[in-house]
Amino acid sequence: MTAWEQLFGFMFSQRALLAASMIGFVNGYLGGYVVLKRSSLFAGGLTHTLFPGIALGAILAGLNPVSALIGAVFMALLAGVGATGIAAVSRVDRDTALAILYTAAFGGGLLALERLGLYVNIENYLFGNILGVTRMDLWFVYIAGGLTMALLILFQRPLLLYVFSPDAAASQGVPVKTIGYGLAVLLVVNMVLSLQAVGTVLTLGLLIAPAAILYLFSNSVRVILWGGGLLGAVIAVGSVVLSVLHDIQTGPAIVVILGVLFLLAFCLSPVYGLMAVIRKRGHMR
Repeated sequence: MTAWEQLFGFMFSQRALLAASMIGFVNGYLGGYVVLKRSSLFAGGLTHTLFPGIALGAILAGLNPVSALIGAVFMALLAGVGATGIAAVSRVDRDTALAILYTAAFGGGLLALERLGLYVNIENYLFGNILGVTRMDLWFVYIAGGLTMALLILFQRPLLLYVFSPDAAASQGVPVKTIGYGLAVLLVVNMVLSLQAVGTVLTLGLLIAPAAILYLFSNSVRVILWGGGLLGAVIAVGSVVLSVLHDIQTGPAIVVILGVLFLLAFCLSPVYGLMAVIRKRGHMR
């Protein structure tokens, strides 16, 4: 069997390639806002709330994309609002409170699923299995991904004002808190549609790395957002190709390739990377 037949001769591989292109693009584009806002730690906290949310949805309505989405959004908002509330009335900052809440919720999800005998069924949601994408999963990926992109493009101006200068945004009448919560909801929706590709454990890498790589080379918002989307899509699709042809796991392949590219970008970036540091030290001598 030729490589072409392996990639396009089976429905499961065709669905995987289609899902990877949308998942990679939306992650790369949305991750640009996270990188520009410097809120990767908060996004990381949200990824850990996905698992207990999925567990809650599975317990109440069975394991499927809709129950996973509803449960994940509920738990992410609960943890996010709870952490913000704790930070507002105590000396503990939001990231510290979120770290405690999401790890406790993660452990609670593990215990609940183990108790109910659902742990095996949820393994793919932890580490991803894009080759197992069903037709219903593909519809969900494209509908949720399309809506996410539409909202990001429609509200690009207030989002960028919120990212770069929340005070200026507020002075111009932008509802900063609403925009912040809306971005968090879009992050959670995006993370849920990414579960099949990289799972809850690895999803942060696909979200952050493409934009971070371009951020080392460019100051252009358009390059970081759209370029991040294209880079995410190319790496995700390429990783599916590697998975089909060489029998390796797609999720780990995606984040490993992106990690290597990030390290190369850090070393080779002439302005913001290691090369710039070496050149500056050479001039100082």
